[in-house]
Amino acid sequence: MDNLIQYFQPNSPVFYLLITWAIIWKGIALWHAARGRQLAWYITILIINTVGILEIIYLIFFRKKDQIW
Repeated sequence: MDNLIQYFQPNSPVFYLLITWAIIWKGIALWHAARGRQLAWYITILIINTVGILEIIYLIFFRKKDQIW
């Protein structure tokens, strides 16, 4: 258990990879929500931090499909 905890300490590379992963997905999802004028999704994605999970769910199932990546 201690080994798992040490991977998520602020000085570990895994921590920085996780932060980078979350920021990338959040940026993509926020961009699509804003372009699709989906204010509720925009606010939800902006406030709730799920390390990219909510963002990926939004992009796959709820974004407007007529948009191009």
